[in-house]
Amino acid sequence: MTEDVPVVLFVDDEKHVVESLRDALRRMPFLILTATSGDGALKILQATKVDVVVSDERMPIMSGTELLAKVRELYPDSVRIVLTGHATLEAAVRAINEGEVYRFLAKPCRAMDLAQTIQEGLRLKRLARGSRALLQRTLSREGQAGDSTATSVEPTEVDSRQDDSIFIEETNESVSELIQEIEEYLRR
Repeated sequence: MTEDVPVVLFVDDEKHVVESLRDALRRMPFLILTATSGDGALKILQATKVDVVVSDERMPIMSGTELLAKVRELYPDSVRIVLTGHATLEAAVRAINEGEVYRFLAKPCRAMDLAQTIQEGLRLKRLARGSRALLQRTLSREGQAGDSTATSVEPTEVDSRQDDSIFIEETNESVSELIQEIEEYLRR
């Protein structure tokens, strides 16, 4: 397994569901792992860097929302998606508030729709990583200049083009204000 291949973990207490998802998406450009419980998923996450976690909501012992909240806490860079056959407004609100999920999808979900959602989540993750790298370069340059009040740029819009480019508009804000703005953006 290479570092360039994204890893997707499917979690559902029904073994045939995770096997079906794995089979339906086997030709996609990512490595697919499966777990049939929240505890099983957490063990996989401890051993393997996972980019996307797709979890069922209704599972015994640990719900998908509880799992994704733990995943958010332990692995905040992961993209979290709920895929459930029991979509309720309450479940969606809990998943968003507690697990900060990227998407909440209802079963049945077409394999290509799920694959597209995973690809979009991976793209968002790459954008966030690029934003952090930009922030680090900016901080490094400021540190070399020795001036913490130097003006910089504030990202006011992230353009979601195919090339994952980031549009940055210039302002007269300090680097500390830039950091705050990027951190707020990444938390969205």
